[in-house]
Amino acid sequence: MSAAPRRPPLTVVIVATGLGPLALNLLLPSIPGLQHTFGRDYGTVQLALSLYLLGFAVAQLLYGPASDRFGRRPALLVGLVLFLAGSALSAVAPSIEVLIGARVLQAIGGCAGVVMGRAIVRDYYGPERSASVLAYVTMATVVAPMLGPTIGGFLDVWLGWRAGFWFVFACGALILMAAAFSVSETHRPVPAAAASGTYVGSLGHLLRMPAFCGYAFHVGFTSSVFFAFLGGSPFVMVELLGRPASEFGLYFIAVSVFYMAGNLAAGRFSVRMGPDRMMAMGSVLAMVGAGLLAVATAAGHVTAETMFGAMAVVALGNGMSIPNGISAGVSLDARRIGAASGLIGFLQMAMGAATSFLVGALIVDSAIPMVVVMVAGSVLAAAAFLVARGSRRRAVAEAAPGG
Repeated sequence: MSAAPRRPPLTVVIVATGLGPLALNLLLPSIPGLQHTFGRDYGTVQLALSLYLLGFAVAQLLYGPASDRFGRRPALLVGLVLFLAGSALSAVAPSIEVLIGARVLQAIGGCAGVVMGRAIVRDYYGPERSASVLAYVTMATVVAPMLGPTIGGFLDVWLGWRAGFWFVFACGALILMAAAFSVSETHRPVPAAAASGTYVGSLGHLLRMPAFCGYAFHVGFTSSVFFAFLGGSPFVMVELLGRPASEFGLYFIAVSVFYMAGNLAAGRFSVRMGPDRMMAMGSVLAMVGAGLLAVATAAGHVTAETMFGAMAVVALGNGMSIPNGISAGVSLDARRIGAASGLIGFLQMAMGAATSFLVGALIVDSAIPMVVVMVAGSVLAAAAFLVARGSRRRAVAEAAPGG
């Protein structure tokens, strides 16, 4: 009989979870300047963001099932090593093509912390408490990219855009050492004989569950509102409004505070109120925030204050919705926690990459493309939640005696 796993060091888990998302947006304030550095158009330079998201998304499909098969600890450590390699290569990149490729490698490594953080928490705390704990862990996945522009903006102004990559390299090295010494295995690896078809079979099984798909797409569409904002707001702020990159980063602090408030509300009230009620409230807030920005845009009053003020309302709702959606999704099948975490993360980042790229490609001389995508994402997130809630209630009713 194997010994019970040690309690995971939540500080290390939270910081490891935030590492990849931090690196995602650290470059964001520098993107307009990189147009001039490399002599390329905005759409090409913006691929350093969009393809990072895509690499982050696809790799999660591998980390989740692999961690079910081999364990959470080795998957986390391998990912951190890859992150360090990608960060160092990004810092010395001589061209935009090398930078984009290095960013993809950085993303493949950085996403390990997100997938393993969710899986480790669910392994140890179970379905009842994991939503509350995940609220604090997933706080890192949005707070880190929200703080990234602030850090990256000042590093860009003071030391140049390459300094940001050396900063995350140093952070990654510290996290790797901490994880190697303090994170123990929380999952008994699946024997090879029992793992046949684990990768494809687990993902296929989850995708055939309407409730899982509803929760996963709720998380994905909710996140797409945020990533649509990321794809367009630097251009609006720097090019259309003429504000400096460092000021863009400072405004993101307010958004971070509101997301943290939503996460704290989820951590405090999710057990008492239930995940569905928290997701319902979060969805309403996201639609309200996106709607306020749409009204300001239609009235011709797009300013830094109206743009980030509306996004703060969206962030509050996202902070309430995302951890509960993740917890509900990964708790539907206890045998496929890692696969569920990876698949939710894939959808979250793939949809983020698509919306970010779409907004970056469409935005030319107004904020309208960004606003339209944000409104659509918030409405679709609410619809996906309703599908998930209805499917789960039907499944519970059918499983009940006489159902």
